[in-house]
Amino acid sequence: MNKILGILFAIIVLVSCNSQKVYSDFDISYSKSGGVAPIYENLLIKGNNVHYSFEGQGKKYKQDFKISDEDLKKLDQALSQNNFRRIQEDRKKLYDNISTSINVKKGPNEGSKTDASMIIPNYNTNWNNILEAFQQIINTNVKKQ
Repeated sequence: MNKILGILFAIIVLVSCNSQKVYSDFDISYSKSGGVAPIYENLLIKGNNVHYSFEGQGKKYKQDFKISDEDLKKLDQALSQNNFRRIQEDRKKLYDNISTSINVKKGPNEGSKTDASMIIPNYNTNWNNILEAFQQIINTNVKKQ
């Protein structure tokens, strides 16, 4: 009986740990969160697999889909052409602001940037171009209910 309980406990622990793996095992992530009426939006890319989740404005949904090699290439080009690694973040404090974070864990654009404290004005166009590339992926592939 103790063996059965031990095995059940181990299975429960493994399943609960594995459910969070999608949020830590990614090559590229885009997340938007915060605001007076908080929203949470995540786009996680691992290879050609994408996990999207949104919660806010009274809505909540998740979707998994595949992204084409061409779309991945366009995203990588947007990161490269807009000098993702050179974008500088400001250090001003902002409160109740919706902020966006982008993390790239592999490739020539490896790095992490956020506009939680704003982006230095000289880099706003670059940052907005990168955000637009992610938004195009969301708009093209996510079927919102």
